[in-house]
Amino acid sequence: MLILLVVLCLLGLAFGLLRWRRCQWTSYGLALLLFFLAGCGPLPALLLKWLQAPYATRPTITWAQRNAIVLLGAGTAHVVGTQQVEPNIAANGRIIEAYSLYRACRQGGNDCKVVVSGGDPFRNGMTEAAAYDRVLLSMGVNDTDLLLESRSMNTWQNAQFVQPMLKDYRPEQVLLVSSATHLNRALIYFAHFGIDATPVRGDYVDVRFTCWPNAWNMALTDFAAHEYIGVLTYHFYNFMGWNAPPSRNGAA
Repeated sequence: MLILLVVLCLLGLAFGLLRWRRCQWTSYGLALLLFFLAGCGPLPALLLKWLQAPYATRPTITWAQRNAIVLLGAGTAHVVGTQQVEPNIAANGRIIEAYSLYRACRQGGNDCKVVVSGGDPFRNGMTEAAAYDRVLLSMGVNDTDLLLESRSMNTWQNAQFVQPMLKDYRPEQVLLVSSATHLNRALIYFAHFGIDATPVRGDYVDVRFTCWPNAWNMALTDFAAHEYIGVLTYHFYNFMGWNAPPSRNGAA
């Protein structure tokens, strides 16, 4: 969002140097309008509604004999002044939801694996899978029920590298846990690799409508835009033939 605003302002400046007054003030006007629409809440509210609405209500789950709960990473944080690396604030809701599903599954006497997927994209010295694994173990998840995928650096690789793990385990049901804003794109990627998953949100965000733009709404606009761009990029890559061929055999 900041880049777009800067580009519009620079265009306005360039048009001004060329004495194209109408184009100049149009660029400045668009930048100002976008700044207020994003910062005051209307724009992120609209974008987030389309992303999150399908996942606002958590699904009713009927547990199978063999279940896989795929937990997607959301980053880690390095604790300043120490060697500690732990899940960052964006990951907490996902971890709690994955544990809640695991506990419900095990209470029903079913077999259940938590597949934690995430490498170290932030270069903090520990993978997301390893950091989340420590938390899940402390919450009571059995070590034998945790499967770690530690290579992926993005959502596409989450799906790509989790696929063979699911084929080995052969679950009857796959649950995909991520943020509500992220689930739409994640489901598209997982479906590309033949994984039919039930989405479960770990968190849900909302805007703060204000009379003056604030950083929270601007950040939410960026988060939402990132998801839409990811989906558009996926379809463009498919059109160009740059993606790996879609898998025909589902993992569940």
